[in-house]
Amino acid sequence: MRGRTIRLRLTLLYAVAFFLAGAVLIALMYFYLNQSLERRPGVGAQKLVREYLVERAGRTRTPSSEELYKALLEQAEQNRRETLRAMLMWSLVCLGAVGIAAGGFGWLMAGRALHPLQRITATARRVADTSLHERIALEGPEDEIKDLADTFDAMLERLDRAFDGQRRFVANASHELRTPLTINRTLIEVALDDPDAPEYTRRLGTTLLEVNHRHERLIDGLLLLATSEQRLTQHDRADLADIARSAVTVATKAAEGAGVRITADLEAAPVVGDPLLLERLIQNLLDNAVRYNVPEHGWVSVRSRSIGDRAELTVENRGPAVPTFEVNGLFEPFRRLASSERLADSGTRGAGLGLSIVRSVAQAHGGGVCAVARPDGGLTVTVVLPVTSR
Repeated sequence: MRGRTIRLRLTLLYAVAFFLAGAVLIALMYFYLNQSLERRPGVGAQKLVREYLVERAGRTRTPSSEELYKALLEQAEQNRRETLRAMLMWSLVCLGAVGIAAGGFGWLMAGRALHPLQRITATARRVADTSLHERIALEGPEDEIKDLADTFDAMLERLDRAFDGQRRFVANASHELRTPLTINRTLIEVALDDPDAPEYTRRLGTTLLEVNHRHERLIDGLLLLATSEQRLTQHDRADLADIARSAVTVATKAAEGAGVRITADLEAAPVVGDPLLLERLIQNLLDNAVRYNVPEHGWVSVRSRSIGDRAELTVENRGPAVPTFEVNGLFEPFRRLASSERLADSGTRGAGLGLSIVRSVAQAHGGGVCAVARPDGGLTVTVVLPVTSR
């Protein structure tokens, strides 16, 4: 019923309009009939007189003219009331029966009239879940609904071009910037390999190499973010548990160096998508969970499971307290906490794209991600993806 609210409202509108018109018609007919029926004895007067005389034949006294006229008036009034009552009852019964039939026909006609709108809604949902490349292409008469569908197609066309242009710009910019960064890294590494290089040059080279490495990570993150926001070109069967198990193995070394213990409780969670993007999603979650942790007795918990028609991956950590109003902002590009000090530094400083990439990859797979601040510090991040049977 939620999806057919307009159809129900139109049907009720048709039915109410029909009942109101029928009620007005009955009222007019009742008023006309009431005025048309004679309140005095007319053509049937002789019959009524004859019956009255026969009925009174056995009496000793002959009825007077006044009594006879009064009896005729009473009989005529009774006939008039019965006629009006019968007309009113049958009119109401017929109005109810025809009204129910009119409501059914109204429901069918409203559904037929709203069918193009249902098609527009279905296309909009598919476009929101997959890509902007699909169009409604509604065929039919040039009416308001056709105009709405054409306007929606034009809007999709403009959005598609805008997003494609944005993704191409990011991809091209990332590619063009990667070349000079690679050249800079090579030159710095060659300079550091020189045994005759002074100590201050080595220190400067190490600092520049770290800055260059961070810029490379930023460019890679931008390229991956632009790629994950496009349509998936690869749809392979994968298990979040297997991918998470591999990601935990890779992250264990950095976690041990930061004094963070990683525990995993992984149950089968089959999905369909791009395994490389899913692997990057889990790696980013683990990297953030290890990076923003406590310096002593830190921990990260990874869980995966399949619930009904969805697969869930949960990464929980012990870290600094996160204000509730700042949680949603963490998924925006280049957004960090106001107090973004990493209590357990696991390496180079991030580019601020980790959770943004997680959200883009999850949405590209038809899922979503949410985060909840833990009362004693840290976050609980849950990724939900559509599940598939093996």
